[in-house]
Amino acid sequence: MTDTPSPRSVLVIGGGTSGNSLTVLLRRAGIAVDLVEASPDWKSAAGSGITLQGNALRVLREVGVLDGIEKDGCAVDGVGILACDGTELAAHPDFRTGGDDLPAHIGMQRPRLQQLLIEQVRASGADVRLGTRATAFRQDGEGVDVTFSDGTARRYDLVVGADGLHSATRRMIGITDEPEPTGMAIWRAPAPRPAGVTRTDMVYSGRCFVAGYCPTSEDTVYAYLVEPARDRAELDPDTYADEMRRLSEGYGGAWEEIRASFTDPKVVNYACFDRLLVEGAWHRGRVVLVGDAVHCCPPTLAQGAAMSLEDVLVLAELLTGRGDWDERLFHDYHGRRLPRVRMVVDTSVQIGRWLLDRAPDQERGRDVAALMDRTMTALKEHP
Repeated sequence: MTDTPSPRSVLVIGGGTSGNSLTVLLRRAGIAVDLVEASPDWKSAAGSGITLQGNALRVLREVGVLDGIEKDGCAVDGVGILACDGTELAAHPDFRTGGDDLPAHIGMQRPRLQQLLIEQVRASGADVRLGTRATAFRQDGEGVDVTFSDGTARRYDLVVGADGLHSATRRMIGITDEPEPTGMAIWRAPAPRPAGVTRTDMVYSGRCFVAGYCPTSEDTVYAYLVEPARDRAELDPDTYADEMRRLSEGYGGAWEEIRASFTDPKVVNYACFDRLLVEGAWHRGRVVLVGDAVHCCPPTLAQGAAMSLEDVLVLAELLTGRGDWDERLFHDYHGRRLPRVRMVVDTSVQIGRWLLDRAPDQERGRDVAALMDRTMTALKEHP
């Protein structure tokens, strides 16, 4: 009688968009997956809304949540550029980076996306532990012994760090790159969707660098205002709603109705823009990183989630398609992802610099449009 070999085992650290998606893809291939999330509240998700570009939707279709996203979100196929008073200056169709069979982008409430992914993880049979951190790794050529914050320990064939911009996993394996501030920050809040709002609209002038909103359902939008970064220690969270009302003064059109809805400071999110790109290898031995743990950029292209999801898709493809989980596999993963991610990071940061420089509107708009066209056209190719 021949013993049946045990399935390979993977520990995924981080229960956000990328960690959840990777868990589902690996479980579908019969790999045993444990997922640990530091927060005891797995359902919480920072931010009020998210823009999912076509190339993000392409991955989320593989994860099995596209139907829910289409049902609960709002598909948009155009972007408007407005003057401060709400007058339309330009309108153009958005890039279908996921292919012609997917919307250009879907806006949705971020907590709802998280819930859809949680449901898929639960259905996959993965072992999930909340309020738990990995505190130590000891690895050899065959696997990793992991110690957890609850005092338990287990051995895995592979550990994946999907624990975000301030990744503890990245630091634990000796990668010293850290995020750098870009000098910009964003205020975001949910709001009722004004009648007549059918697309993403943005203003590139006025008090803020950018004032925009994106539909997230039949009756909601998320609104955002981009300005120079401030010292968070000097901000009082109780005044966040007041600050969004103040910053949005002078913007007309739908902003009149949106502004009036900023009353609850608890639903307002303030975040600074950072840049991170780990140029060197994204692994050490049998511990590998994905998503914001190795790259992050300002959301000027709305490609942050898409880049993280593409990481997951490529890594899952390699792990499920090859017999050996060796150095070559991890170098191939890095080699496939780095050029594409670098293009997005550099483009996003450059657009931010033009906004910071307050270049004349006409010149800035022309340069931004040309750079976005080149970048988004390239992203139509599969990762």
